[in-house]
Amino acid sequence: MKVYYDKKADAAFIRFSSKRPVGGVEIKEGVILHVTDEDKIVALEILDASQRLPLKNLFKLEVSKAAS
Repeated sequence: MKVYYDKKADAAFIRFSSKRPVGGVEIKEGVILHVTDEDKIVALEILDASQRLPLKNLFKLEVSKAAS
């Protein structure tokens, strides 16, 4: 997973896969899922990111084990 933030555009881009997206699905205004032609999610794009999420946490990684 790779996280990018463009300060000028105020856009966050979280990439989950190296697969090439062929399109995007806007799930809410300014929140776009980028998908392959098989509908596999490869990235999440968040516009107006500084208003939608705490940017200081954008580059922190926390891993939790799934409940059994």
